[in-house]
Amino acid sequence: MFVKATQFLGIMLYVLVAGVMWGTWLALSRTMTRYDATTFLTDGKHMISNLATVMAVLMISAALVGLLMAILLLRESRGAGWLALAGLLLMLAVIAVTLSVEVPIDNQIKTWTTASLPSDWQDIRARWAAFHTLRTFLSLAAVAAAVGAALTTRPVPAKRGTPARADGD
Repeated sequence: MFVKATQFLGIMLYVLVAGVMWGTWLALSRTMTRYDATTFLTDGKHMISNLATVMAVLMISAALVGLLMAILLLRESRGAGWLALAGLLLMLAVIAVTLSVEVPIDNQIKTWTTASLPSDWQDIRARWAAFHTLRTFLSLAAVAAAVGAALTTRPVPAKRGTPARADGD
């Protein structure tokens, strides 16, 4: 039962991370490169304020539970274990893109005003949008891998003289 509970929690955390990214991509990222400076700064600062802490907690939690999920599944079900490991690596890629590209840009945006925008602010905004698209689809792939792992988990084979367990533990 512990393996299934870990998988459930891992999938939920992956879905929450991907859901925020998908929603942001779908509703904002595809059009934000057309915003004027005032709208961009207003929306950008609100999003940074609303999401920075929440997403840090969700992403770290997703990676930690994903690691546990991969370890548990690699011990019992190679196919499911490899899918769980793929999901973890994809989630780690999301975190890497976030920390190496998105957070530094967010930290710049937090300090900008319409009067202090750098001359290349539109290029910086486009870079943020492009890397957000990348991490959005990486996070969706992580969800797919975790769900695939859950769907391919097989019961642990019974040892001689012991009945097989059907719960994957």
